[in-house]
Amino acid sequence: MLTVLLLTVSNTFMTVAWYGHLRYRSAPLYKVILVSWGIAFFEYCFQVPANRIGFGEFSGYQLKIIQECVTLVVFAVFAYLYLGESVKWNYAMAFVCIMAAVAFAFWGRL
Repeated sequence: MLTVLLLTVSNTFMTVAWYGHLRYRSAPLYKVILVSWGIAFFEYCFQVPANRIGFGEFSGYQLKIIQECVTLVVFAVFAYLYLGESVKWNYAMAFVCIMAAVAFAFWGRL
C-alpha cells in the first residue's frame, strides 16, 4: 500500500510538471521547461522509493502497470479540477479497458 501511496504523490507532481503549464500558454517555453524540470525532481523523490519498496512484493511489470493506472486516475482528477475538462464516455470506456488489463496483470494474486 505504501508503494501505491508514493506512486500517487509521485504522479501528482509529474502531472503538474507535464500539464500544469497549459494554463500559461503565454509564458516563454524555456521558462515552463525549467519549472517543469524543477517539479519533476520531486516526482523522482517519491517514484524511486516507491519502486524500491514495491519491487519484490510486485514484479517490475506489475509496478509499471500500477504506475500507469495511478497516472490515469491522477490525470483524470487533474484534468477535471485544473483544466476544467469533463470525462467523456469514450474516455471512461478506455479506462475500463485499462482496468481490465490491470486485472490480467494481477491474475492469481487477486
